[in-house]
Amino acid sequence: MSKREIVVLTDVALITAIVQRGLADEIVKAAQEAGAQGASIHYARGRGVRERLGIMGLAIEAEKEVINIVVSTDQLDRVFEKMYLAGKMDTPGMGFMWVTPLEKAATFIPPEIVERLTDYPRQGS
Repeated sequence: MSKREIVVLTDVALITAIVQRGLADEIVKAAQEAGAQGASIHYARGRGVRERLGIMGLAIEAEKEVINIVVSTDQLDRVFEKMYLAGKMDTPGMGFMWVTPLEKAATFIPPEIVERLTDYPRQGS
């Protein structure tokens, strides 16, 4: 049996954005153009000030999309900015974004990339 190893990523962060339903695809496209590799999108229901705006005080359900993207810290500012602009987050009621630093993350990384990353510090010596 071959030896299995976990490749742990340590210089990564999680960008989370809560946006109006229907906008996630456009925001993820902008994130990928800025260097993000992929995203997870799920649906949520929001509550807050806007729910009181319904007719005769009836609640309005606010359907949302939640986007999660893990990026390297090198890419973080660029991807965050592109997502913010694509989501028109400078407009009231369009959404909310934040960044969570990750202590470690793991996924499959092709061996040639792992080799290149582990050799990287030695190239400068």
